[in-house]
Amino acid sequence: MPPRQATTRLFALPPRFLCPSLPVTQTRTIRSILKPIPKPSRFNASQSLPVLGSSHTAAFERKEHVMPLRTGALAIKKGMTAIFDPETAKRTPCTVLQLDRCQVVSHKRRDVHGYWAVQVGAGAKEARNVTRPERGHFAAQGVPLSRELAEFRVKNEAGLPPIGSKITADLFIPGQFIDARANRRGMGFEGGMKRHNFSGQPASHGNSLAHRLMGSSGGGQGSGSRVLPGKKMPGRMGGEQMTVANLKVMQVDKENGIVVVAGAVPGPKNCVVKLQDAIKKPWPDATWPPAIETVTEPLREATEKAPAAA
Repeated sequence: MPPRQATTRLFALPPRFLCPSLPVTQTRTIRSILKPIPKPSRFNASQSLPVLGSSHTAAFERKEHVMPLRTGALAIKKGMTAIFDPETAKRTPCTVLQLDRCQVVSHKRRDVHGYWAVQVGAGAKEARNVTRPERGHFAAQGVPLSRELAEFRVKNEAGLPPIGSKITADLFIPGQFIDARANRRGMGFEGGMKRHNFSGQPASHGNSLAHRLMGSSGGGQGSGSRVLPGKKMPGRMGGEQMTVANLKVMQVDKENGIVVVAGAVPGPKNCVVKLQDAIKKPWPDATWPPAIETVTEPLREATEKAPAAA
């Protein structure tokens, strides 16, 4: 904390030992008349000083170099297959993902919302199954109704494609790496061995009907006779969001909207997966935007009339 500024005023109150007969009410009156001394700011948030490391601006600058340069896409997990390479005689397990009417719905801007992002919609939905605020949001942007919505952070304004543009499968090129994010399969209530990979208890030496139990959950008097917070115990497993990084794109089919990536993707079949350029790998050498098809004027007029009629 910076030191207090030394200020001298002409009508400052003298110490109490110099005027012991001064009543308390008069002291309060003098203090109310005098202007309070301005305290120095605890935060050096001025134009001439450097940005604090704990501010929102500094946090945004620290994350700016890892923000993707372009938007991502919403895909549906269709299942797993394998690709055989006859040259290397190697079989690579892959996941098949399909893009379903993926489009840009709206933007999130730094001056308005505090960050740069692209809101992407996928699929279709009937107007009777969409709430009135959602219909107003789609109608204001002039785009058709979407079943799924997601946001993809971008680095700056250059990564914001026009609203209403279509995102096709050739947004990703074969050989690049992407990050896949989806909700894991729900396992229900599971024990410690399956949920946290516990080794279990011995098979013999006095063990009876407790081979898969977790054992002690805490000490006695030394640890307070309680279970410490964060202790790994049996409970519900799965169902939370998970990200698998650095998945290699093997094949791309623009006509059918198919993207084949190497390895496993979290989530069950027919789940929604968010795909975006991997932040731990170099950015792909692709022209921007190669796979963003700008919506035509007749299509935009039709989309503007559809929400109004709904």
